[in-house]
Amino acid sequence: MKKITIAIDGFSSCGKSTMAKDLAHEIGYIYIDSGAMYRAVTLYSIENGIFQDDRIDTEKLKKLIDDIHISFRLNPETRRPDTYLNGVNVEDKIRTMEVSSRVSPIATLDFVRKAMVAQQQEMGKAKGIVMDGRDIGTTVFPDAELKIFVTATPEIRAQRRYDELKAKGEEACFDEILENVKQ
Repeated sequence: MKKITIAIDGFSSCGKSTMAKDLAHEIGYIYIDSGAMYRAVTLYSIENGIFQDDRIDTEKLKKLIDDIHISFRLNPETRRPDTYLNGVNVEDKIRTMEVSSRVSPIATLDFVRKAMVAQQQEMGKAKGIVMDGRDIGTTVFPDAELKIFVTATPEIRAQRRYDELKAKGEEACFDEILENVKQ
């Protein structure tokens, strides 16, 4: 059977990652978490002094962006892909609140988006992938054979994020999360 590219797009905390992971596992495709890629760039930025307080040294990051290589490998225990940054498994590190609270400004930088889209498109050349994230169906894979857009109310999105953080043992304020997802 011919393999295709499946692009799942939508707002944060709508369940697109859960849907994409389950679908990829069910049909034997590779799951690529585009959001994890931006989280990995954020982690790299934190660990390499690119953040100075809440300011990003964009010139430094521009010089280093070509040294940031992100890949995914199937974890045999979880049967889910883990995120690797320059060959190191960073799956747990990129899911912390420290990374979560700083990923948005990194993800909005044009040169970061350009670099990540190039890596995503390279990963997709072989087909047989399910990728989720913002702009996946329009910018990354405009010719994807199957595109799905997922939505949910701000309250449901906030509850999903709140539950996710609580399950990880992290402190979370529902009202603060609700305000963030409404933006």
